[in-house]
Amino acid sequence: MIEKRDFYINGKWVAPAAPKDLNVIDPSTEDVCAVISLGDQADTDAAVAAAKSAFADWAFSKKQDRLALIETLLKVYQKRSDDLAEAMSMEMGAPIDLARTAQAGSGTWHIQNFITAFKDFEFDKMLGAHAPNDRLLYEPIGVCALITPWNWPMNQVSLKVVAAMAAGCTMVLKPSEIAPLSSIVWSEIVDEAGFPAGVYNMVNGDGMGVGTQLSTHPDVDMVSFTGSTRAGIAISKAAADTLKRVSLELGGKGANIIFDDADEKAVKRGVMHMMQNTGQSCNAPSRMLVQRDVYDQAVETAREAAEKVQVGPASQEGRHIGPVVSEAQWNKIQDLIQIGIDEGARLIAGGTGRPEGLNKGYFVKPTIFADVNNQMTIAREEIFGPVMAMIPFDSEEEAVEIANDTVYGLTNYVQTQDGTRANRVARHLRSGMVEMNGTSRAAGSPFGGYKQSGNGREGGILGIEDFLEVKAVSGWSNG
Repeated sequence: MIEKRDFYINGKWVAPAAPKDLNVIDPSTEDVCAVISLGDQADTDAAVAAAKSAFADWAFSKKQDRLALIETLLKVYQKRSDDLAEAMSMEMGAPIDLARTAQAGSGTWHIQNFITAFKDFEFDKMLGAHAPNDRLLYEPIGVCALITPWNWPMNQVSLKVVAAMAAGCTMVLKPSEIAPLSSIVWSEIVDEAGFPAGVYNMVNGDGMGVGTQLSTHPDVDMVSFTGSTRAGIAISKAAADTLKRVSLELGGKGANIIFDDADEKAVKRGVMHMMQNTGQSCNAPSRMLVQRDVYDQAVETAREAAEKVQVGPASQEGRHIGPVVSEAQWNKIQDLIQIGIDEGARLIAGGTGRPEGLNKGYFVKPTIFADVNNQMTIAREEIFGPVMAMIPFDSEEEAVEIANDTVYGLTNYVQTQDGTRANRVARHLRSGMVEMNGTSRAAGSPFGGYKQSGNGREGGILGIEDFLEVKAVSGWSNG
């Protein structure tokens, strides 16, 4: 069994101030696969103090020096990619092939995109031709607390850590205590890349402990959090007393609007997107809205697609979905599937219980409900599992109304061959992102949402800007 109790503070691996062991559970087997320690106030204080001490030099370091370190970080990351994949597969149940490609690959993708954005980023800008002696200076906000989730570990760690590094901030990372092993490997990568002591620190802990300690700490200037909307609200309240900047990437209940002229693969594509990562993605297209003329055929296509989705252990190679992350998550999903049945939605695939042949592990049947209305619980709540709801609509206006009728606003999807309609619908959807006709967003595109899906943006230029203050200076000397 793996034992990883130490924290990374001020450039060194250090033992916890007080022992507080926590078992890490392999969701494919329900067995303990590792032991970590949860930090307490002394560990949090030590990490924040290290970051605060390092900030004075790091904030004024040369851009090219920070860039060189981030480029080294990418090389070390690529060298340790298999280690990261194995850790994520074990800790959160990503099938090993998915862990090697999408899960570990997301970190490579984001680091590369930050390098591209950072090379052209200007930290000093003239206000305008009308004011040649006024400057806008973009400066690092300070010490940042970075709190990341279990569902896409390296995706979120790289989005926060590398942006903060580029901006000139120092930081304390608190990864999810459910899936901490990949962030321990990440910390080893940062150490090997040679960042100055104190720039990056990592303390394991839970939300009530280290998470709250960071959110309320007087020497933390910003909290960047990805996770549930409930936890985001709690962090915002905790940070309010010290008026920290809070950047939040929270839940979603994405609508996938399929018009009657959508391409023939649109429905299947939507089902497969929903099932990716076992439905544990905040931007999952969990509500499929289908124009009534093609609704019956879409229901049949979706059923066939869901029934072909294989479920198996994370260690097994091949194209399948793995378990959900924990017993608590499994129980929540089972309850919501039963609520869907009880509220009258038509179950066309899946249902409660484990898939056939799997009597251990947190496995969920790929599940689809048809004839859902947008007031049903399964259409309102983020399920965070392989469960999709299908809702018929008659007109474009009704589709937009249903899509926007949610407290969330992260990602919506549009499927139509009418470009004018696609653009028009995209403008009316109240979400931070819209993807159309299966086209993914490009490198450096910002990630973030409206409403209770959070605030701020991650990735590319806007991701770096999230960690910067803007200083207006007059009377700037050009001599």
